[in-house]
Amino acid sequence: QVQLVESGGGLVQAGGSLRLSCAVSGDTFMAYTMGWFRQAPGKEREFVAAITWIGGTTYYADSVSGRFTISRNNAKNTLYLQMNRMTPEDTAVYYCAAGTVVVNKKTKSEYDTWGQGTQVTVSS
Repeated sequence: QVQLVESGGGLVQAGGSLRLSCAVSGDTFMAYTMGWFRQAPGKEREFVAAITWIGGTTYYADSVSGRFTISRNNAKNTLYLQMNRMTPEDTAVYYCAAGTVVVNKKTKSEYDTWGQGTQVTVSS
């Protein structure tokens, strides 16, 4: 089992950038698929991006493709989400997630472990 702790959230103006981090500890996370999800008030938690830890294949939601970049630093056991050209629609709590067997990277039920979330607010 791994433990996940997100950081880096905050308030940013529209058009600005933020970088979220997710510190991974515990089990050998090299075998995990890692993902970012977000949940806005009154909405379902939705997929943002995912990366396979071995190989580094990336996946993105259409709404963030071209603006957000998911990456990982294996040596630091850290997952990142670089968010550029942000809009108020990106306002949400962002969650880091890990899954051992994740077939559909966009399906939240396939992820086993979740962080506590970090708030991101984009002002217009």
